[in-house]
Amino acid sequence: MKLVSIGFGNMISAERLIAIVSPESAPIKRVISEAREKKILIDATYGRRTRAVIIMDSGHIILSALQTETVAGRITNKSEGSSGEESERND
Repeated sequence: MKLVSIGFGNMISAERLIAIVSPESAPIKRVISEAREKKILIDATYGRRTRAVIIMDSGHIILSALQTETVAGRITNKSEGSSGEESERND
């Protein structure tokens, strides 16, 4: 299982992720509102502004204070494994 940081020490399973979307559009705001009513919303923003909405295969909606590109980049880096770039950075 590959875990990806979504900020403030919170992690999600990369394999269970369906989508990372911006919270700006009306349909996504509606999804967030419905998830809150159904008690399947996980707010991992620690009171900060929501910048990414993560949709999981379980139906849970996760709010993150990190930008969508940042979360996507972390998932991409995790799925590539250690391609040599990581070891160069650690030296």
